[in-house]
Amino acid sequence: MSELLDLAGEAGKLDAADGLAAVRERFVLDDVTYLDGNSLGALPAHVPDRVADVVRRQWGELRIRSWEESGWWTAPERIGDRIAPLVGAAAGQVVVGDSTSVNVFKALVAAVRMAAQDGGVGADGGVGADGPGRDEILVDATTFPTDGYIAESAARMTGCTLRPVAPAEVPSALGDRTAAVLLNHVDYRTGRLHDLPALTAAVHAAGAYAVWDLCHSAGALPVGLDEHGVDLAVGCTYKYLNGGPGSPAYLYVRRDLQARFDSPLPGWNSHAEPFGMRPGYEPASGALRGRVGTPDILSLLALEAALDVWDEDAVSVAAVRAKSLALTDFFLRCVGEYVPGGRVESVTPAAHAERGSQVALRCEDAGDVMKRLIERGVVGDFRAPDVLRFGFTPLYVGFADVERAARVLAQTLDAAG
Repeated sequence: MSELLDLAGEAGKLDAADGLAAVRERFVLDDVTYLDGNSLGALPAHVPDRVADVVRRQWGELRIRSWEESGWWTAPERIGDRIAPLVGAAAGQVVVGDSTSVNVFKALVAAVRMAAQDGGVGADGGVGADGPGRDEILVDATTFPTDGYIAESAARMTGCTLRPVAPAEVPSALGDRTAAVLLNHVDYRTGRLHDLPALTAAVHAAGAYAVWDLCHSAGALPVGLDEHGVDLAVGCTYKYLNGGPGSPAYLYVRRDLQARFDSPLPGWNSHAEPFGMRPGYEPASGALRGRVGTPDILSLLALEAALDVWDEDAVSVAAVRAKSLALTDFFLRCVGEYVPGGRVESVTPAAHAERGSQVALRCEDAGDVMKRLIERGVVGDFRAPDVLRFGFTPLYVGFADVERAARVLAQTLDAAG
């Protein structure tokens, strides 16, 4: 009992000293301990009124005029510039729209096409005058399934060979045939943070292009796209950016590559003269080349409202990262104190440099355990076959939440026998 009181008391002290504690009030939360923000972020409290204005006034009253008067037409790049500092990018390099899967497809095919422009293999797999060329795509072997599906399709479309490779093995797998490498910044199952700077440098040293999936890192930790010279990156906005279910994804195209970015989906929104209605396609300049069709305005503007949390509270990514590590450290400590030995095993790295903003625990009956946890008011999620995932969104998760989650986990496992 004393250990329980000690950890609960310590959680209270940590919450009292938390510089981000006040941000929690800007979200719609209840008595549930919500540790699934790595799947769907909580609702920022001001978003419903903003969306109501979009529906009732901008759509209901202004109607077609809102494309200009309400800034609908420029929303993809305007909101991209709001996301840019959260992933370490200067303005003019991020465009918002479509899903993560669609953006992975655009980025990966464009990367292979740029490799073809560099010499050697053509984008259809034909051997160029300089020899066998670059006809291989490396993909993270532990990737979220959709990235693998898209990579396989992109490889078939471009005539490339697809090679699944564990991120740690990428440097040794690279060669003069490698055109592009698709990697996840954070492993969605284990929460392992991969070394973006070192892996990007290795890809560049081999003459290939690096495409990064930031779904589980953007809004939770520093990314440094510009600093580390990442070529292309994609990410969703409904996790740590709290944009809402199905909110649009984003695409980053490094500034010096934008003139060469050849999208496999050249829609009218990315045309240099979208209202010219010409039969021939001429790409717009800049990151706008990443646009395709008419943007989903309702979701897009809900996301724009959600991003106000970062501006109005002057929240820094560095502060979020510091709290994330403190939360996950404390959770692992509480689990170690409360849960009987051998009942769960952390598959999330202990080293801060290798940890994202989630903790994954291997548990023999994980599916049933998570159901019981949710019934008891602790919401995480389950990944087959045996992983309990707990995501820690520092903007609204506190240390008392962490202590309660570990305590309820121990009680749940004890009741299960």
